[in-house]
Amino acid sequence: MTGTVQGVGFRPHVFRLAGELGLAGWVRNDVHGVSIEVEGTRVAVDAFLGRLASEAPPLANVERVTVTARAPGGEHTFRIRESPVGGSADVPVAADTATCDACLAELADPRDRRYRYPFINCTDCGPRFTIVTGVPYDRPATTMAGFTMCVACQSEYEDPWDRRFHAQPNACPACGPQLELRVLGDSVTDVCAAPGDPIRRAAAALDSGALVAVKGIGGFHLACCADDEQAVRALALAKRRPDRPFAVMVATLAQAAALVELDDVSASALTDRARPIVLVPRRPGARVADAVAAGSPDLGVMLAYSPLHHLLLKDVGRPLVMTSANVADEPTLYRDAEATGRLCGIAELMLTHDRPIEVRADDSIVQPVGLPGGRRTVMLRRSRGFVPGSLALPEPGAAPILACGAELKNTFCVSKGGRAWLSHHVGDLADVEALASFTDGIEHFQRLFHIAPAVIAHDLHPEYLSTKYARDRGEAGAELIAVQHHHAHLAACLAEHGSTGPAVGAIFDGTGYGSDGTVWGGELLVGDLGGFRRAGALTAVRMPGGDKAIREPWRMACAWLTRCGFETIPPALARGVDRRRWELVAAMAGRGFQAPETTSMGRLFDAVAALCGLRTVATYEGQAAIELESACDRAERGSYQFDLHHNGQLLCMDPTPALAELCRDLTRAVPTAIIAARFHAAVSSVTVRACISLAGAAQTDTVVLAGGVFQNRRLLERAAAGLADAGLRVLVPERLPAGDGGISFGQAAVAAWRSRSGPVNGAPPVGGEE
Repeated sequence: MTGTVQGVGFRPHVFRLAGELGLAGWVRNDVHGVSIEVEGTRVAVDAFLGRLASEAPPLANVERVTVTARAPGGEHTFRIRESPVGGSADVPVAADTATCDACLAELADPRDRRYRYPFINCTDCGPRFTIVTGVPYDRPATTMAGFTMCVACQSEYEDPWDRRFHAQPNACPACGPQLELRVLGDSVTDVCAAPGDPIRRAAAALDSGALVAVKGIGGFHLACCADDEQAVRALALAKRRPDRPFAVMVATLAQAAALVELDDVSASALTDRARPIVLVPRRPGARVADAVAAGSPDLGVMLAYSPLHHLLLKDVGRPLVMTSANVADEPTLYRDAEATGRLCGIAELMLTHDRPIEVRADDSIVQPVGLPGGRRTVMLRRSRGFVPGSLALPEPGAAPILACGAELKNTFCVSKGGRAWLSHHVGDLADVEALASFTDGIEHFQRLFHIAPAVIAHDLHPEYLSTKYARDRGEAGAELIAVQHHHAHLAACLAEHGSTGPAVGAIFDGTGYGSDGTVWGGELLVGDLGGFRRAGALTAVRMPGGDKAIREPWRMACAWLTRCGFETIPPALARGVDRRRWELVAAMAGRGFQAPETTSMGRLFDAVAALCGLRTVATYEGQAAIELESACDRAERGSYQFDLHHNGQLLCMDPTPALAELCRDLTRAVPTAIIAARFHAAVSSVTVRACISLAGAAQTDTVVLAGGVFQNRRLLERAAAGLADAGLRVLVPERLPAGDGGISFGQAAVAAWRSRSGPVNGAPPVGGEE
């Protein structure tokens, strides 16, 4: 009997079940999954098969079981065999999992030998992916290899009836990793010099207003008390992100409910074993500093997921800001030596330990939304707790695939056969550290899953560093498949839902390289995994200064007003922009000088945010659009109107009439909240109208809503509801991010489809217009 099992703790489960039923034989991990041989009566074997999956432990997910009848082998007992060495790895690797209730009870019990031990774990919880160096998943192939178990721990590890039987990270204070509190500044040396528990000393420093770096499961956090305005502002300044919201960590669901409004969906997301950050409405009067999420009605909250976090929160007695230990958009730090150097002058203290982290992994982020069929969560960032869970491809590839992803919010993906593994969040590849993390991560996944890619998929953009990496690999002999950016968004969503298409796709994002060489971003596609036709788009406008227009949303406001023939600068915008600079940028937009055309929906949101005076200069990607959504009046039911017309073969979504109405409202001093709500309603309405028209013409009932703009909850909910009311099947990314974090899975799905047709070198790029 063989099977594919995702997770851990399955061999002990098999051992106990076989013993209970009086079966002889053996079980072992190998590179393909779990192999089991049982001998016994037909009744006992049937009972074994019936209970094998249904009673599997919490971290084990049985994906497939194959049973083969054999002649008896003469076994008289049941045993666990050692994992064989060699072969082609195909066994899933488990994600890191929050501390279980049994371990938390021991952690809090003064009579237990692991009382307050910050590395307590068992077969049902603890670090997995971030400490794994290879497969099969055994202790020598983890970063725990350097810690030799004491007699007591070894006894637990070898006892099939113990909760820690074959728990690879098993350890205790006598033999396992140890904490250390280091001084990074000069203002709290007395705290470090004092004897006693490093966690209690770190908690005292936090309580006094200090910033403390904390080494967690997938890297370092920077922590401070969430209700300390001065400390939070100091943290924002140190990270060079004065406006971007921070996540808050609490110990219990009750503590989360004191800060945010929870329903069953958000509570379930918070208590999921992955323990992601969950974006939920903030309670009026919640005791967190304004600087935690200034101007946002939502708060990102997560529950403690490691024993260290639980102990720290207990000792501080207050919610903590827990944000990745990095500066601006750099990758989070995860190695002690580097963190010590980079965080000196930012944090006063570092609470660290000697268990190495093999792979950095940021906290995952989810958001509950109201979709047709009920409320559920959608993924905004997929990383710790979810990676490296595998995803099924609708069509298996004919050869192993590497998909290199996008430039921003990068992930990569490897696949073989019908299974794909999406990487943790890597970040923006323009950063040298992120690029190194990208290349190192690919090598690690190739080793982990024993994949030597024969096909490499990449974005069409010739200057993306992920594209250049792919081309370098192509020169070494791999076949290359180029996938247009928005087609990859469409394909990712289709593949996630097990569909091959066809479908209409409303793919709205910031920017993506079009198959015609222009900058796309507000696209209406008709296609499937194999290809697509560009059926419509937002009306094109200039981007004055190119990428500068992304950082300075007022430039897009100027470009749109210039295109629409409006000469008057709205009062709210005029107060923040110099008239001479406005005239210069207007001239650039008018002449097309250093101003490429774009159909970007994301840039239109930026323009409207600037017109309303909300944001003229962005300090992080997507800030203007996020603030525009946050500004919406929840009760407003009015809407502006887009024009929808054909321009040749394209169905054009023209915002000119909407912008004209919006500017009139600005001159009448209509509240920004009303204007923002009416604009969102206009985009939702034109999306629904356009998709209904195209679905009818294409004779399909399926519509995909994807791209980073659809991380906007208000837009997504209204567009999805309108399409569902029209009788259409609406697919949205749920287990994958709607933004560029899901691109690589879409590339892999397209490449798997195309690879079945044979070699592709020298063929036209995938994703061109039909």
